[in-house]
Amino acid sequence: MIARLRTPTAVQTWLNNLPYNTEPHGDTLRSFRGVVRAGTAHCFEAALSAAVIMEQHGYPPLILSFESIDLLDHTLFVYRGPRGWGSVARSRDPGLHGRKPVFATPRALALSYFEGYIDFTGGIKAYQVVDMRSIGDYDWRLSEKNVWKAEQMLLDWPHRTITYSQRRADRLRRRYRAFREAHGYKPWKYYKGRERWTELPPEFRHRG
Repeated sequence: MIARLRTPTAVQTWLNNLPYNTEPHGDTLRSFRGVVRAGTAHCFEAALSAAVIMEQHGYPPLILSFESIDLLDHTLFVYRGPRGWGSVARSRDPGLHGRKPVFATPRALALSYFEGYIDFTGGIKAYQVVDMRSIGDYDWRLSEKNVWKAEQMLLDWPHRTITYSQRRADRLRRRYRAFREAHGYKPWKYYKGRERWTELPPEFRHRG
């Protein structure tokens, strides 16, 4: 599988076709090996899996960690391409998946998620990019067990605050709430900058 998935786009496509891990039997934090065996992944499991795969193709295993105002944080694998920074990610929310490698800095990439992060309660308050090699010889790549130490490292790592207009955030939240009340599902077509997104998973494509 690692030999076949040679690019971030290929990894994103693979993750898109995995069912999202809703953890029906309790919390999990599986390594790449665990994700392959289970055939499902949540956001951090997807980010770790992307990091493991792309590390074998010469990319450093970088994870971008978001802190949210409602404590529902998000993680994604990030990388630098010839034209800029991009990401690979899986989420229950359509606006929090991958981005094409066109962003000048990791901060610019992080800010591209601001609008898509806002729902009934969520909103980005800080971010940080962490090289998973900082964890030393802890086996977050192929462990047979849950890799909770990897999560704790990101929780403990100092994050960079994102300042934003509260008025803008309130306006975006009102729009999101109105859309959900009118349609009953999560929006994505009205977001700005969608031309910089990678392809969404199949469960979102038929909705707007």
